[in-house]
Amino acid sequence: MTLSVDLYWSFRSPYSYLATARVVAMAAQYDVAVNVRPIYPLAVREPDYFRSVNPLQGAYFRIDAPRVAEFYGIPFVWPDPDPVSLNLETRRVDAEQPHIRRLTRLGAAAARRGPGLAFIHEVSRIIWGGVKDWHLGTHMVEAAARAGLDLAELDEEVAADPDGFDAEIAANQAALAAAGHWGVPTLVFEGEPFFGQDRLDICVWRMKQRGLTEREAAGT
Repeated sequence: MTLSVDLYWSFRSPYSYLATARVVAMAAQYDVAVNVRPIYPLAVREPDYFRSVNPLQGAYFRIDAPRVAEFYGIPFVWPDPDPVSLNLETRRVDAEQPHIRRLTRLGAAAARRGPGLAFIHEVSRIIWGGVKDWHLGTHMVEAAARAGLDLAELDEEVAADPDGFDAEIAANQAALAAAGHWGVPTLVFEGEPFFGQDRLDICVWRMKQRGLTEREAAGT
């Protein structure tokens, strides 16, 4: 029996990016359906978030995220431009957020069509993997194509119903809170949250207790 797990994920989260390749590998190895549920980052959900947290948090992230990337052999460069527009001196988040809103809605559109995991994997690789001006030229088009999707079609779908997509994203955020967490990446299996890129193996362990099996090798 195919098991199902929800993945709450943000395009602005370095740890979401760092977890994604391992989630892709998990889905390839095990008979599990990964339901991608994109959400807006805390900086957008709570505009004063960066002004209220300990300033050491950001400094630690800039040490730890590259360290985790190096440990797993994952390319990692802080995005240029940042998916969230903010003033680094005042730590104020700008009212207009063209990048993160487009990205998150596109992620929801991709999830509706099926290959949501492939889409967030390919797009996050250009955002966090060192591609400067990832939002320009054909970078996004090519990333979507690698996931088997047409970016223009996704953009048209979002443009036709932006409020509907925002309602879906809000529902994802509410579902994450109902499961008992607020951050990303979080896997939720049978109502149990597993927060952080370092909890993937524990989630797999739990799913094995519920009958998770490996997929049959091709040709067998």
